[in-house]
Amino acid sequence: MGIPVIYMDSDMTHLNALDRRMEALSHRKWDLPAIEKRFRNLEKNGIPKKQIDQAAILRDKEKFLDQVQTKAEEYCYLTRNCAKGSALALFEEFGLGNMEIIKALTPFPGLGMTGGICGPVTGGLVSIGLFFSDDDPANFENPSAYMAGRDYIKRFETIMGSLLCPKIQERILGKSYDPFSGSENREEYNAAGVREKCPLAPGFGARTVAEIIIEKFEKTQVS
Repeated sequence: MGIPVIYMDSDMTHLNALDRRMEALSHRKWDLPAIEKRFRNLEKNGIPKKQIDQAAILRDKEKFLDQVQTKAEEYCYLTRNCAKGSALALFEEFGLGNMEIIKALTPFPGLGMTGGICGPVTGGLVSIGLFFSDDDPANFENPSAYMAGRDYIKRFETIMGSLLCPKIQERILGKSYDPFSGSENREEYNAAGVREKCPLAPGFGARTVAEIIIEKFEKTQVS
């Protein structure tokens, strides 16, 4: 049985939402064989292109967002990489990109764990670029990806409290670590529960990107 998905609403502060979700993640029974099976299928067969049924997504919006969030957490848990986790969930649900892009995202958590931008920021922006950009990559006049990207960055920072990996680690793990600075620091990093807790950020990141995409669907339906 899965953990309950917790999302922001008008009666819940961002901090409370994060705390509740993190508590749920820390007690989750991760079905690693099932997660890896799904991942290996994508690796073997590629990410299926989709004819997106906007009406169906809008009818069951919260269920869809829950699924995106949970998959991002699961893929982060499997790959131990928040950039991959956030992007792959969005790729799979919206039929974007390919597994080579996921591979290319390997060094992006914390910009190579140097203390830079958190991985889900990168994974989310890559997904936004694929969804919102013009079919012609030479077309520089379409601002949609820029506008969606700016919106995402603002929302992610509001939810997580920062765009930077060390600050988000402090929020999730109690302090920031550089696991590549030595074996002692790496052991402390792992002991802090990073594998179970850090999926929090890609989960909320992927959910936020999906919300931005769905808002575009909603505008399309209205017009």
